[in-house]
Amino acid sequence: MLWLSLAKTLVLFILTAIAEIVGCYLPLLWISGKGSAWLLLPAAISLSLFVWLLTLHPNASGRVYAAYGAVYIATAIFWLWRVDGITPRATDLIGVALALAGATVIMLGSRT
Repeated sequence: MLWLSLAKTLVLFILTAIAEIVGCYLPLLWISGKGSAWLLLPAAISLSLFVWLLTLHPNASGRVYAAYGAVYIATAIFWLWRVDGITPRATDLIGVALALAGATVIMLGSRT
């Protein structure tokens, strides 16, 4: 049961990270001249979704933000690879592993 709860939390964190990254990436496209100002509308919607998704977590907000930060790091490195086309370095992957290990400690510790 604990692992199912952690899996649901992880999926929610990943969706939250994607919403945040998209909400920041679209204005970047507009600012860099690679897209129109109309990108700001879906960006605002995506950032609103990001904020709403953060409210769905039952734990204390500070703990949620700390654990979410690690999932954000992992998602950002995945974005770097799949969207920006840059292969992550070994140090990127080690950093992701360390961050996720820390998030796991935080989330498991909050359940005791």
